[in-house]
Amino acid sequence: MKAFYTIFLLILSNAFMTFAWYGHLKFKEMKWSASLPLISIILISWGVALFEYVLQVPANRIGFKGYGGPFSLVQLKVIQEVITLVVFVAFSLIFFKNETFRTNHLIAFVFLVLAVYFVFKK
Repeated sequence: MKAFYTIFLLILSNAFMTFAWYGHLKFKEMKWSASLPLISIILISWGVALFEYVLQVPANRIGFKGYGGPFSLVQLKVIQEVITLVVFVAFSLIFFKNETFRTNHLIAFVFLVLAVYFVFKK
């Protein structure tokens, strides 16, 4: 059950972080933000990223073996990186229609999934 909670919280935290890092690139299409200075965009993104930390820290504590979880530190990091990629691909395809997902992207993704396999191999 801890593995499920960890992965669920990592997915949510990555959704917030992806929006904080890349969501502001869509702000130019919204009238309310068209003339905001960069510092305002940074502060908005920082506010969104706060929620990433609110979810990421508990995910790592719940999932880490040192706190009774099922994952080593390396396993947590590799899981997080693959989740980040999956969330980013979904985000970019949904919000940035002009971005394409090409074969080389798929191959890179497969190698990352293989990294998860190998990091769990004893």
